[in-house]
Parts: sequence; structure tokens; C-alpha cells
Amino acid sequence: MFDKYAKKILELNKFEKNDILNKKFELYAKSNLSIYYAPHNEIINKNAKIFIVGITPGWTQTTIAYKTAHDGLINNLDYEQIKQKCKINSRFAGSMRKNLIEMLDELNLNDKLNLKSCSELFENKDYLLHTTSVIPYPIFINNKNYTGTTPKIMESEVLYGYVRNYFYKEIKSLPNALIIPLGKSVEEILIQIINEGLIKKEQCLLGFPHPSGANGHRKNQFNENKEKLSNIIEEYFKNS
Repeated sequence: MFDKYAKKILELNKFEKNDILNKKFELYAKSNLSIYYAPHNEIINKNAKIFIVGITPGWTQTTIAYKTAHDGLINNLDYEQIKQKCKINSRFAGSMRKNLIEMLDELNLNDKLNLKSCSELFENKDYLLHTTSVIPYPIFINNKNYTGTTPKIMESEVLYGYVRNYFYKEIKSLPNALIIPLGKSVEEILIQIINEGLIKKEQCLLGFPHPSGANGHRKNQFNENKEKLSNIIEEYFKNS
């Protein structure tokens, strides 16, 4: 898809919502739901040991991806390089990444990977990491970030179609990675895929809370599930 949108991205000189969330980059629109192109989920790291999955890119990640792609195009970088940079710069950017790293370190995942901190997964040890969203492109409801609830992904033919067309391919590319779902909406998708026999329950960190600062229940959810999550990680690495 990047080939299709590269010229339009290069033509941008501002990166506000009106510049990106418009007909030029629109993939789907009906009623109050809109899906737009964004260039940061087009690379799959098939050698990754850790596979972190969000719901859909939010506006923060989307605008970083567009700015990164624009800079890369201006500097005549190879398209594959640009897509890689978009992935690295955008994934769970902001407070979400900080919260995510803190929780993973508290579960001692860093020790299992021989890292000082899981922050290295987003830096010099990113060859261990693959990140994506169950729907790779940003979704907005009334121009606000989609949270996975209204409508629910599996109750929407359009949204679940994106999951089937994109996320299932990534799952098949990383059959043995430790999968970390961010929040209940992603977890519901993973449980469906487990029931279809494509992945094992033992490789999924079910119960991991969404790391968004907007998730006011995050710390309570984490503390309630911490022992269970630690046990899943322990068993996964014992058997891998």
C-alpha cells in the first residue's frame, strides 16, 4: 500500500488531522466510522520472539508515522527503509510505551530475554520484537480514536474483515512468538484464533491490561493478574 500513497504523503506540508483524515487517505467510511491509511504496519519481523498487539493505531502513532514517511521520502530513502523507520518511531509511542515497558519489566520479561529493561526491545534489541494492531490502519469514530468497543470488532463485518485479511497473516508468520495482547478487545480476537487452532493459549499473555494512560483500571488489572501473567511467561520460556 505504501507505493500507492507515497506521492500523496510527499505532497503533505502539514500533519494535522484535516491534512491526513480526509478523502486522499480514506480506506473506508460509513456513518460515523472511518478507516484511513497509515504507513507503519507494513513490515513483519518474522524472527521476533515477542509479538505485541494493539487494537488499531491511534492518532498519535498515525501522525508520527506520516511525519517519518515524509522525511524519508524527502531524503530519498528506500521504501523498505521508510516503512521500517515508520514502524520503529510510531509503535505505541508516547506514555503508552512507557507504561508497557514498566509492566513488562515488572513481570521480569527482560530477564528472560537477557535485557536490562524491555525498553531495549524498542531500541537496540528491536530484532526480538514485532508489533502490530489487529486492524493495521487507524480507525476513528466521529473523528476520535476507536477503542474497540462500539462497534465490537467481531460484530462488524468490515472490521473483522480487516482482522482476517491482515492480522491472520501476521499470526501465521510468527507461530511460536510470545503474544502480548493490549486489552480485552485484542484478547477476544486471540481467543477466537486459539479456538481455531492457529495458536496456543500458552503462548498468549491473556489478562494483560491496555497500557494507555486513559485506562484508569490499568494498575488494578495488572496487580490482580500479575501472578498469572508471570506464570505464563515462566512456562513459555521453560518450554520454548
